[in-house]
Amino acid sequence: MIALSLAEIASIVGGQTHDIPDPSVTVTGPVVRDNREVVPGGLFVAFVGERADGHDFAERAVKAGAVAVLGSRPVAGVPVIVVKDVQTALGALARAVVERLGATLIALTGSAGKTSTKDLIAQVLSSRAPTVWTPGSLNNEIGLPLTALSATAETRFLVLEMGARGIGHIRYLTGLTPPRIGLVLNVGTAHIGEFGGREQIAQAKGEMVEALPSAADGGVAVLNADDPLVRAMAERTTARVLLFGEADEADVRAQNVRLTAGGQPSFRLHTPSGCSDVTLRLYGEHHVSNALAAAAVAHESGMSADEIARALSEAGTLSRWRMEVTERADGVTVVNDAYNANPESMRAALRALAAMGQAAQAKGGRTWAVLGQMAELGDEALAEHDAVGRLAVRLNVSKLVAVGGREAAWLQMGAYNEGSWGEESVHVSDARAAVDLLRKELRPGDVVLVKASRSVGLEQVATALLGDAGEGEVAAR
Repeated sequence: MIALSLAEIASIVGGQTHDIPDPSVTVTGPVVRDNREVVPGGLFVAFVGERADGHDFAERAVKAGAVAVLGSRPVAGVPVIVVKDVQTALGALARAVVERLGATLIALTGSAGKTSTKDLIAQVLSSRAPTVWTPGSLNNEIGLPLTALSATAETRFLVLEMGARGIGHIRYLTGLTPPRIGLVLNVGTAHIGEFGGREQIAQAKGEMVEALPSAADGGVAVLNADDPLVRAMAERTTARVLLFGEADEADVRAQNVRLTAGGQPSFRLHTPSGCSDVTLRLYGEHHVSNALAAAAVAHESGMSADEIARALSEAGTLSRWRMEVTERADGVTVVNDAYNANPESMRAALRALAAMGQAAQAKGGRTWAVLGQMAELGDEALAEHDAVGRLAVRLNVSKLVAVGGREAAWLQMGAYNEGSWGEESVHVSDARAAVDLLRKELRPGDVVLVKASRSVGLEQVATALLGDAGEGEVAAR
């Protein structure tokens, strides 16, 4: 964080100081909510949760080097800035800090691909100047201000992922960290059970462009030309609009898209400043759209087409369990995409598996889709799980392993009804049963995709399969 005294912080958040003998002491380190992450000079934020009260760890945090604690009550013998509401105070502090930064704020949202795209943007911009970005998927009202507060005076780009589970969420987050460049990737069916429909999702995601400065003040809305609901958001902003996608009218677009033998996308990148060739290290054609979104942001940040293409071609996966491709010593390839799932990302992952499997099948290998529940789909759950099961068959996936309860049964039933007569699909009760099955059936050359909503915990399957290779015998590709 940029250096602020405890007196300045107390003033910003409207707090009272307790057991702080010298309010001029400066916070120079990061702001954290986990006392195990405290470093000397930092600030510890004490939240009261369902399972733990951060104030119980306040003394420990100070002993570890925290200058003070931001909390909702005093703690005897511990320097605390006391506020009525810790979350509100944290947001106010983030807003004050970003207003003092000399950085360009970039925010992005969408139903699918947010984290992968954010990671691409971060890596591309980092090749140009000091960049801070959201770690993992910490994109809510707590994670976002903590990320913003990790920026320093040297930071030139601040890339913030923003999630939403309802109307007004994006509006709140952009109020904490007002972006100059706002990116909307897509409008899908993730969390449709909570929103009530795609139109409501579009309404919520479009709050991003409504928060941008006008074109005269430098605001830029980066919108997906291939998604009609996103493209329509151009009418909701006074910012300049930049379109990305494969449509001919997109300002930043891809041509001659193809996949390498290993399933990695390659294409000709077109930007307003020139063209250049890109071959991604990521797997699956769906990453082309993510890469174009990153390229559009990079173009607006002053990078040339050659610079963007070079950085995109060098970029990898930063966040765990998102299309992590690992080849075991025995030739089995595990694709761990188990962090989360929705219908759009599930279809993209299956298509990536099919592309990767072409080379494997030529050598006698098979493709395995180990899939579980897609959560928060409401009334659409049955139809969406059935459709994913059917798609697995249409893509000629060798074996579908549906893991879990009712929703997994729907996956398997979709495959069965599409033409899988029991040999190509199976329903198992849990991750352990899936591991037992795979250990018996896998052979060298097979490719295994593991994917489900986070609550299912299917990363256990990938972890177990990679552990089977033996210590030191796993090589990530």
